[in-house]
Amino acid sequence: EVQLVESGGGLVQPGGSLRLSCQASGFAFSSYDMSWVRQAPGKGLEWVSGIGGGGGGSTAYAESVKGRFTISRDNAKNTLDLQLNSLKTEDTAMYYCTNTWNGMGARGQGTQVTVSS
Repeated sequence: EVQLVESGGGLVQPGGSLRLSCQASGFAFSSYDMSWVRQAPGKGLEWVSGIGGGGGGSTAYAESVKGRFTISRDNAKNTLDLQLNSLKTEDTAMYYCTNTWNGMGARGQGTQVTVSS
């Protein structure tokens, strides 16, 4: 059974930082492209960032987060991380990790990021 457990969210002031983590199990993590998506209150799902699997490791980011967020993975630990820097109020959302590049795969319960002064 695929399981994805996100953690690391919280309340942070504008300009602050957070590091999100996703613990994966139940599938061959290292072989899978992975991604982060987010959903703000009252809005649809937004793809945030992706990282290639199978040893590739290529990364991509939505324009809205490019230069501020960094995605990474540790295939030995089956973990996917997202470093969030220079946070803005518009980054407030529930963040989910998924086991596809386009964000449409299995998701966990999410971790809430709230950016507010």
